[in-house]
Amino acid sequence: MTTPFTGKILNKIGRISAAALIAAITAQSVSAQSALAKSIDQKAPALEKKLVEWRRHFHQNPELGNREFKTAEKVASHLKQLGIEVQTGVAHTGVVGILKGGKPGPVVALRADMDGLPVAERVDLPFKSKVTTEYKGQTTGVMHACGHDTHIAILMGVADVLASMKNELPGTIKFIFQPAEEGAPEGEEGGAELMVKEGVLENPKVDAIFGLHIDSQIEVGKISYRPGATMAAVDFFSIDVKGKQTHGAYPWSGVDPIVTSSQIVTALQTIVSRNLDLTHAPAVVTIGAIHGGVRQNIIPESVKMIGTIRTFDENMHSYVHKRLNDISTNIAESAGATATVDIDIMYPVTHNDEALTAKMIGTLENVAGKENVNVIPVKTGAEDFAFYQQKVPGFFFFLGGMPKGKSVAEAAPHHTPDFYVDEGSLVLGVRSIARLATDYLEKAKAK
Repeated sequence: MTTPFTGKILNKIGRISAAALIAAITAQSVSAQSALAKSIDQKAPALEKKLVEWRRHFHQNPELGNREFKTAEKVASHLKQLGIEVQTGVAHTGVVGILKGGKPGPVVALRADMDGLPVAERVDLPFKSKVTTEYKGQTTGVMHACGHDTHIAILMGVADVLASMKNELPGTIKFIFQPAEEGAPEGEEGGAELMVKEGVLENPKVDAIFGLHIDSQIEVGKISYRPGATMAAVDFFSIDVKGKQTHGAYPWSGVDPIVTSSQIVTALQTIVSRNLDLTHAPAVVTIGAIHGGVRQNIIPESVKMIGTIRTFDENMHSYVHKRLNDISTNIAESAGATATVDIDIMYPVTHNDEALTAKMIGTLENVAGKENVNVIPVKTGAEDFAFYQQKVPGFFFFLGGMPKGKSVAEAAPHHTPDFYVDEGSLVLGVRSIARLATDYLEKAKAK
């Protein structure tokens, strides 16, 4: 079928092969895409001062999950000033902005998480966090020890850039500022799972979602990603071992839950080392805390252990659960004790849609340089971005935040008091996310 566009080409140059015609149409599409890309690449660097100011504000004023009241207020105010339609109070403190482009097209969601962690900062910065709070009965500092402050600033910058080219956008952008990625307070729902439950991917319905995470151990200027399974499914578990209390001088008159628990801890290590085919996918079983006893000469009645499971394969996931329960209960029974195992399934695997990743990786290579974009092994950390990816195709990548010239051994990992990221990453973050959004819209339009 000849469209007005193809007809003009045929009238102008006479007979033309199908391949040449497709090439001509593609060239027109690429040209339009390049115009948006050029505009983003020009505007993002001009925002650097604002990006730094925003990031430092959030860093100095961190808030824990489901308590990001001031953070959400500042984000919502910024979006409203840009003329973006704003929804607040989503999943407790979440903020959603909807930017409808001047041309019809699909809907792209962009996500940033907003919560800090119960960590006391040690890094000596002019904008160091001095916030303290009560967390699970203990006084602790509050810190953006995972870089969510940079994520907020970057997405605010993306909103600034894309709002300025609203009329040229062939589709809709949905900005998701999400609370409680690190987990909701005990007894509460939160995070991406609750955002999805409350309809953040609907009205308008999202076609694809993009997100990033700053990484303190990847050099500034570099980007890492992985197609398919990227970050682990995570479960939390508890094991309650009950014995029989007695005097420490007469252990034979009781059942020692401490000795029993130590045998369980040791045996649990064989799940990964002896029961799973690690050539297929990695897995982790970790005991993070043991509580039992109050005095040197009293064998207590009970011991409580808590830990985490990380897996990438559904069959392995189920098998780890079975082995954890069997090992714990059988060892306890052999000692004359009992063990009760509770497992909470927290996050699914963070899975980058293979087709979407293949389609969009050229954008990141164009933004950062092909030599600076690398495929990485799976990460046994977890991300609740996975809940969005269960509903719509999603692509999640890692942005370098380690100062140039520093080694990984010198760079403090995430969730530690010495965590630090270089603000030189912010502009690249804005360009990456903004370009993914517009390139996706342009590619959909070119179909």
